[in-house]
This record gives sequence, structure tokens and C-alpha cells, in this order.
Amino acid sequence: MTTAPAEHPDPGGPARGGAIQVLVADDQEIARTGLRMILDAQPGIEVVGEAADGHRAVELARRLRPDVCLFDIRMPHRDGIEATRLLAGPDVADPMAVVVITTFDLDEYVYAALRAGARGFLLKDAGPELLAQAVRAAAGGDALIAPSITARLLSAFAGTGPAQPRVQPIEPLTEREEEILVTVARGRTNSEIAAELHISLSTVKSHVASLMTKLGVRNRVEIAMWAYETNRVKQH
Repeated sequence: MTTAPAEHPDPGGPARGGAIQVLVADDQEIARTGLRMILDAQPGIEVVGEAADGHRAVELARRLRPDVCLFDIRMPHRDGIEATRLLAGPDVADPMAVVVITTFDLDEYVYAALRAGARGFLLKDAGPELLAQAVRAAAGGDALIAPSITARLLSAFAGTGPAQPRVQPIEPLTEREEEILVTVARGRTNSEIAAELHISLSTVKSHVASLMTKLGVRNRVEIAMWAYETNRVKQH
């Protein structure tokens, strides 16, 4: 029998050592325990709540307002994708950072999670280092998708396109913005882009912000999907 998960709210809030606060939601107690142990062992990361189903996850997320929500896809009462949509979807005024983690390497799951507003997607065998990277990236407004599935996923859906044609940029993209668009679509971090294009980190951030404004998107994942859906990225 599964025991009710503890909430473990942190009265000190984010100010306590500046730790990234994480809510973990998974219907398997052993999985929640494992994720908590891994994350709590990371410097600057603290698990502040746990939930065993999607309904409880949304309820706790709205009450605790963690920096990052780490959700399994298959959960009772409300799955991780629906929970993500409620907390980070296109209609949410103040979207939260959600990273989806699952055992199932299925493209339709990944795509649905990203469409729902997730800032990251990992498999449960990703390992502590990549898990911590994804949480830190999400907390910082960035996105991280397991490298093993990023290109395959976006490439697979590039030809299908969204339900409606992609809106074209408000203003034409500059040559540099086109370059950065492609590097973002290939999963490069800001630091990697700066090194690859020989420009400063602040310049990269400025261009990424400009891309979001021109494309009408909210994060790097949506920039990447826009790039693939408009055939900006050559398939290999």
C-alpha cells in the first residue's frame, strides 16, 4: 500500500540559501524517494514537496510555488501532461517551470509535454547529473531535453507541423538571429552558443530574447520547435 506523500514545505522559501525549490510528482513511492535523494544531494537544490497523483501535484504546485515542478507522465487522476498544461500552458498567465520525466521514450509523449509548456523532458535513466542540469536550466528560464531524443523528436515532427500554420516573425530575423535560432534548435546552451559563434554571453541572451519576441514564443523549446517546423534546421 502506498503511503500518503509528505509535503515538506519549506517556511524559509527560496531565500534560504538561494536553493532551487522542487516539487516531485510520481505515483510510485520508490521513484519519488529516489528523485528526492538525488536532488537533495545536489548543492543548491531542495525538494520541498511530493505528490502521488496529478491532481495533488497541481494543488501543491499552486500553493507552494516551487521554482521547478518535476512530473512523471503516467499518474492517476490527472496525467503529467495535463498537469503541465494547467501550470505552464499557453493560457496560463504566470507559467511555472515544469520538467517531465518518464520511463517511456515515446515521441508523442515528449511532443505533447513540450506543447503543454514543459521546459524539459528526461528519461528516468538519465542519471543524477543530467537531472540536476535539467532542474537548474528550468529554474533559470532555460530548457533541457535529453540529448538522445532531442533531434529525433523535433525532426520527426518537423514535417507534420502544428494544427495551424506557424505565425511568421513580427519582424524578419537578422542573419545572426537565424544562426542562433539553429544552434538553439540543436540543443546548445547559451554558453555553448557564445563559444561557437565567438560572441559574448550577454549578446547571446539578447538575441534569444529578441527571437522569443519576434516568434511570439515563450521559451527555448518553442524556439526549437519553430525552427524545425519552418525547416530552418537541415535534417541529417
